[in-house]
Amino acid sequence: MTPQERHTLEALHEGQDDFFHAETDDAVEITSILDGSKVIDLSHGGGELRDLVRDLFMDVKNIGNEGLQKRRVDYRTRRDRARRRTDAFAREMPELVRAYLEWSANSTGKFCSETGRCRNSQTSTNSNGGVQLHVLGIFCAEKRILHVGTDSDSSVSSGLVRQGVVPCAPLRPHTAVTMDALELYRVARNRSPHLSIQAFVKTISDLQGVQYRPYLARLFSIALDVYLQMRLVVNDLVLKALRRDTPDWRLKNACPACTYTLEDEPNLRFKLMFAMDGNDSLKRISRAAIGSYESAAKDVGEQFIGDDRYLSRTFVDQFGVGRSGESLMEATADDDNPCAGRWKNMKEDVTSRMWGIFDEAGIFMAICRHGFSLVVADIVRSGEQAKYPLAAVSKLLDAFGDGLAGGYDIGCKFGTILNRSAVGPRARALNYTSLVPAFHGYAHRRLCQLRFLARYVDGMGLEDLEGCERMFSKTNGLASAVRYASAFHRRQAIAGYIAHNDEHEVYQNLTTMILNNYRQALRIIQEGKNTLPRLMDDLGITDVSVFRMWLLEENEYLAARSREPEEETLQMEYWQKLVNLDASRKHLSDLAWTVATPSSTGTSSFVQRDIAATMRKETMRRHAMENFEKDLKIVQDLEVKLGITKRWVPEDEEWQTAGCLVANRKYQRCLDQLESLIVAWIFELSKMNQGGTGYKLRKHIAKALKARSAAIRTALDRFNTAARACSPRHRQLTFEEVVEYMFLADFDLLRNATREDISQRPWASPAARAAMDHYFKVCRAEEEIERLNVEIHRIVTYLRDEDHYMKACIAQLRVTHPPLAYQVQLYHNTRARFTDHHLRLLAEISGLHGFTGTTLPGKSTKTNPGDSAGEPATVIPPAFSIATVPTFPLAASDSGDDNSDLDEFDADEDEYEDDGSTLTLQEIIRISSDRSGAQE
Repeated sequence: MTPQERHTLEALHEGQDDFFHAETDDAVEITSILDGSKVIDLSHGGGELRDLVRDLFMDVKNIGNEGLQKRRVDYRTRRDRARRRTDAFAREMPELVRAYLEWSANSTGKFCSETGRCRNSQTSTNSNGGVQLHVLGIFCAEKRILHVGTDSDSSVSSGLVRQGVVPCAPLRPHTAVTMDALELYRVARNRSPHLSIQAFVKTISDLQGVQYRPYLARLFSIALDVYLQMRLVVNDLVLKALRRDTPDWRLKNACPACTYTLEDEPNLRFKLMFAMDGNDSLKRISRAAIGSYESAAKDVGEQFIGDDRYLSRTFVDQFGVGRSGESLMEATADDDNPCAGRWKNMKEDVTSRMWGIFDEAGIFMAICRHGFSLVVADIVRSGEQAKYPLAAVSKLLDAFGDGLAGGYDIGCKFGTILNRSAVGPRARALNYTSLVPAFHGYAHRRLCQLRFLARYVDGMGLEDLEGCERMFSKTNGLASAVRYASAFHRRQAIAGYIAHNDEHEVYQNLTTMILNNYRQALRIIQEGKNTLPRLMDDLGITDVSVFRMWLLEENEYLAARSREPEEETLQMEYWQKLVNLDASRKHLSDLAWTVATPSSTGTSSFVQRDIAATMRKETMRRHAMENFEKDLKIVQDLEVKLGITKRWVPEDEEWQTAGCLVANRKYQRCLDQLESLIVAWIFELSKMNQGGTGYKLRKHIAKALKARSAAIRTALDRFNTAARACSPRHRQLTFEEVVEYMFLADFDLLRNATREDISQRPWASPAARAAMDHYFKVCRAEEEIERLNVEIHRIVTYLRDEDHYMKACIAQLRVTHPPLAYQVQLYHNTRARFTDHHLRLLAEISGLHGFTGTTLPGKSTKTNPGDSAGEPATVIPPAFSIATVPTFPLAASDSGDDNSDLDEFDADEDEYEDDGSTLTLQEIIRISSDRSGAQE
């Protein structure tokens, strides 16, 4: 039995509707009936077998002429059709991948850019030996005849792939899309995420002068899913051939500058510095929330195969609330963290309704300091909870071990949560450091900055840990494309875009970033040499170690005054309640009784008017007595807590001292309000100058700034009033001084000045603080130079080792498996195309005045199989290594490009002609007999 006959029999036995246009239950079970394994229920009148054979014969006879067939009602849902198509393509995927490998390595099968036609196609109407179908491509949109009758093709689909086109149906396709068009769209969408399938297909239709029809976008989506799945399987084969398919190999080798360690290199305090953050732009609307159907892709996004960046929901959920973590929405308190209870990403009670309409509310990701993505997780039906950064940190600790530093917007609070979680002991044992990024750090309290801000942490260099913000500015372009997509297509788009960005954007700019950082560090060091000695002379300082002593002294001072003493708090509360008691006593005494008798009133209006007034006064006096008794009870309770035997009076010293404390507290409250307004002012000013801000948004921000200015002036007046009420009086501020406070550290100094005069402290003066900033900037710049020298040495070595390893592997595969060797060549060229660019910039770095590193290759410590410095030894993956499990829901068509129903597509199928292949009943019976004999 030939492969074509075997395939025909399998399609008949499985009842695929894509082979028989009108599927019948009789056709599905005919083989079981013919071989006697299934019994037919025959009536007394008989004739059932004759009718069955006659109907089957007519269906087979009319293949190629649908007009003669009797179209039955199709009760299957769109989900059912998509699932059956998915399963059929998945069973053929091994053959499709083999055909793709041969087509990719053999240029004779590709479409000709000059004629716009496949070199193995013909324009004649005679379809003998070929398949007639509509071909949609960059240079063509017409009906063609493609020859697929080779012995190596076990199905029509694999034969078409061998010709450079991807069919839109697995068994009897009417339409195919050229792989050149699919690749163009894949690359174009990764470069411009706003490009939709519908817009692309319309563009091709316009170029070819044909009418655009909605079903074409649906068919293109089917072909694109097949094409992307073939690429994923081929990529897996390439990694297996290169022995790079071990768990977390990509993660452990994501960035050459961070992970490609060398022998005898200096030890850096932080082995890997990364930033992590959440982004809520890439939401996906829940189907149930909008009353739509559940697509065939439901629950398949979680089973996505082909990208190990994504953390599974099961892995993330084990760090959820109630197990080993807590919510970032809940306020926490920690003596070692002054900001622990201050920052909240989102308020769950306010946003809980919004999360209900989204299946995924965004993504949470971690990237290295050079921009390479490390891990990604979906934020599922919630805000930015603690389980997401906990899962990311746990994964990175497993992969890299000790010496990690992670920047997070609320890294101070996350450090507290991490220590309390199940990951805490491992994080402490591996010396994990939680930090706050530079931009977000200046919105934290001064004490928090001294402990978590990168500028004051040794070993950080000039890294700002704000890489996630730059990454999210790119991924935001995907928002419109994934908002109404299926779970699978959303994850497919996100994973594809991030992978493309890593290989074509981040890797290309790797040496550019290093060059810019080297220049910046050298400039800071040079400026420090010119400025710092002058500042030290003005302050009378001869030793730079004084700056670290000042920093430690400031840390101790702020830590000691981060909270009010409990006794002072009770004393202030007691003083305030005494004031309230005195006010309530005075109010009660002011409510004097009014005597009114009938003899004093000459009219009968007393009954109607004065009685009501008397009742109102009685009610007021009763309320005043109740308030007095309540205040008296509170005062008595506080006297018991404080051990006061004699009630304070205004003449007592304790009364006056507590009054000053209350005035200072009011001063601090006014300062807090003024601080919050200034922070909003700073952020809005930065937004005004941010690229990408539209005209309308700029106008809106400008109006907000005007209103904010008025609010600042009002808050400033209250602050100055409270400052004058303090004893001794505190310094008052002008509007010009306040708007120049660009850092919250200035407010913290004012806040803590209420307890003692710190103006005499050496580190509190503006000149001393400027000198401290210059000193620590120079320290970080010197550390940056040290780290950049290590990274440059790693990159130079990686470029040499990777090129040598890949060329050796390609040479081996050209002998054993040429098509796979070609794919490995493409894999190598993804990064090799930028080698000359990197070498040129590295040479430019070595020519910088002040360069202290080396551009000579070293010796890597990574010599395991598959590593760039390892021994080249390729492995030919076995034939069964190609996955045959359906892992992608083809053409669920809920990506937002086209929401028309498949019925429209099915109706338009009538415009196509069949391939003309027919089988007689005798041939069907013969094939069935051959199969039965083979089974016996």
